[in-house]
Amino acid sequence: MNPKRKKRLILVLFLVFGVGVAVSLALYALNQNINLFYSPQQMAKGEAPENTRIRAGGMVVEGSVVRDQQSLHVQFDITDYAESVTVEYTGILPDLFREGQGIVAQGSMDASGVFQAVEVLAKHDENYMPPEVAYALEKAGKMPVTPKEAFNK
Repeated sequence: MNPKRKKRLILVLFLVFGVGVAVSLALYALNQNINLFYSPQQMAKGEAPENTRIRAGGMVVEGSVVRDQQSLHVQFDITDYAESVTVEYTGILPDLFREGQGIVAQGSMDASGVFQAVEVLAKHDENYMPPEVAYALEKAGKMPVTPKEAFNK
């Protein structure tokens, strides 16, 4: 083989190898940061992976909020009106968090089927609902009627 061709071949091989390494590192980084959304029904069926960071959303079940008096630990249930899942969270809840309202939580499922939240987000006004929660409730046929829609009927 000609020495000039040999150098070109080595250069091309290094470039292909370098691009392959860069692409694989980028895909690995993106895979680590992805947050998939699961509804309570999917989580109850076991579709949500354990010990993987995911997002879950639904309506906070009335009467399910249990606050620990000695710490910031809170336990509550979320539902899409088909299934319910227990959520445990340690921290300060948003001001707009309350029973009967839509929330989205980030965290992971543990082996006992309890969602361990690291962040809880509440909706910011009476008409807003996170798109993922709205879709899950619509799919279950349990989309709540807002006061504005009830007035227009």
